[in-house]
Amino acid sequence: MINKSTKGRGPDSKGLNVYEITAKTQVLIVGFGPTGATIANLLGGYGVEVLAIDKSTEIFPKPRAISLDNEALRVLQLAGLPEGAFDTVAIPEVRLYSPSVGLFAQIRTAGSIDGHPKLVTFHQPELEAALRTRVQSHPSVSVRLGVELIELEERSDSVRVVLRNREGGVSTVRADYVIGADGASSKVREGLGLGFDGQTYVEDWLIVDAKDVPAPIDHVEFLCDPRRPTPHMVAPGNRQRWEFMLHPGETREEMERPEKVRELLAPWGSPESMEIERTAVYRFHARTVDRFGRGRVFLAGDAAHVTPPFIGQGLVAGLRDAANLSWKLAWVLQGRAHSRILESYDQERRPHAKAMIDLAKVMGRVVMPRSRFGAMGTGACLRIARRVPFLRAYIDELKIKPRNRFRRGLFLRTRPARPRSRPVQLVAGDSFPQVWLSGPDGKGRWSDDALGAGLSLVGFGLDPQKYVGDAMHEWRAAGGTFLQVCHRGQRLHRGNGDHVWEDVSGGLVPDAAPIEWAAVVRPDRTIMVHGPIAEAPRLVRESLELLNSSEAKRSRPEPLRFHTNPTMEATR
Repeated sequence: MINKSTKGRGPDSKGLNVYEITAKTQVLIVGFGPTGATIANLLGGYGVEVLAIDKSTEIFPKPRAISLDNEALRVLQLAGLPEGAFDTVAIPEVRLYSPSVGLFAQIRTAGSIDGHPKLVTFHQPELEAALRTRVQSHPSVSVRLGVELIELEERSDSVRVVLRNREGGVSTVRADYVIGADGASSKVREGLGLGFDGQTYVEDWLIVDAKDVPAPIDHVEFLCDPRRPTPHMVAPGNRQRWEFMLHPGETREEMERPEKVRELLAPWGSPESMEIERTAVYRFHARTVDRFGRGRVFLAGDAAHVTPPFIGQGLVAGLRDAANLSWKLAWVLQGRAHSRILESYDQERRPHAKAMIDLAKVMGRVVMPRSRFGAMGTGACLRIARRVPFLRAYIDELKIKPRNRFRRGLFLRTRPARPRSRPVQLVAGDSFPQVWLSGPDGKGRWSDDALGAGLSLVGFGLDPQKYVGDAMHEWRAAGGTFLQVCHRGQRLHRGNGDHVWEDVSGGLVPDAAPIEWAAVVRPDRTIMVHGPIAEAPRLVRESLELLNSSEAKRSRPEPLRFHTNPTMEATR
């Protein structure tokens, strides 16, 4: 249920205007932008009691974030958004131009990975509306808009939070955990006292979103011109976006004047025929928090990291946070895992977020050459590099993008016995591939949907239920499920039940692993452990030990106490 704040029920004994709100919740989400709303949907899907708040009462009506990759779309699939829930435009390629050498790089983004386009653009208000509509299907999730956090105190078994609505009414809520998804100027992060290290670019940028452009493009292009670097891209709804770097001495007021905007857009047709939807001046940042959480309080999205827009990974990183953190909180709250697994959120997410920021900074140097000679040198070097086959693939196929494969965290990377046939492509700590499956009823479904919301023991060609033995009860109690993936046309060794599916493409069997193999897949589609299916009892036992280690039971977070600055404006 989504409610806007209402007037309070009168002053309390301290003279504060108190208003009605739930007094107890399992998870309080501060910030209801796309990251916070995705977390709310994921937690709601797991049956967790959630209260989400946001200072704003409405969705910001104009576009901000504009691009998503296949990983982000997969997270939104996990959050319950069906294909077509919001409009997207699949981007076939990204081109980089220099005024000196012309086209010097061409990144191919057509095609799909794990069932989703490699790169799309979208209209952020439509995505947020779709997420909020989906939230209303979860009875365990409540949303209060026009409400801000003013005080937070962690105790040994909960977090006490004081909230205030727009009429000045206050209410106290006790939450088991708090998630700060309240943007780059996060009050939650400020209160935690965590550092937000990095840099702020000295250059300002004018963002222009327009509709009905006479000469639209169907791709993304970067005009790497030292005189005025300009990224330009297509977006849904007959939209185009430009980002113009300001020169020293140019002001926000000057650049946002209609006549200046028309001057900048003139190379793409008559500005008078365009509908200018938005103009805004921004300064980009590249920052990461010291830790993604402390005690019972966690940070996600821009509250934890801010990425320059040159690789379109800002919101994508926040959605990765959402998938990683949500299931772990759910398992702890439902007694299926010990709270120490929450430490793996920082271990797994912070290194990758930082790697993406580093790549964005490198891309920024390509997009923003400091001189004509610098632009010429960069363009010439990349053109020469693309003549070398392996370097060309590295650039054109976007292999430079850091893989979301964890080095440390909630998984077990061992050396399992080698299969007798094909090599195994699975890696613990990496994503489990998504493929199209055919079910017992002959209907098709993506493998993520077949896996469901729990931990899953996946058998390749064989039914894992027949191999798990005495660990069956413990596995079920920990939220474990089973999935048999058969190879195309398989008739022998098929189990019975709705957990048996056929791999239509061969992307799992045999491409990812051969018959007689098994893998434990986490709810966020990360591989926890894998090995021969004959060792299924060991795989289950090791997975349960990761969730409930004796070492974890000796670890208790230290409580902390802080207050936030109620006058500070939160931005997302």
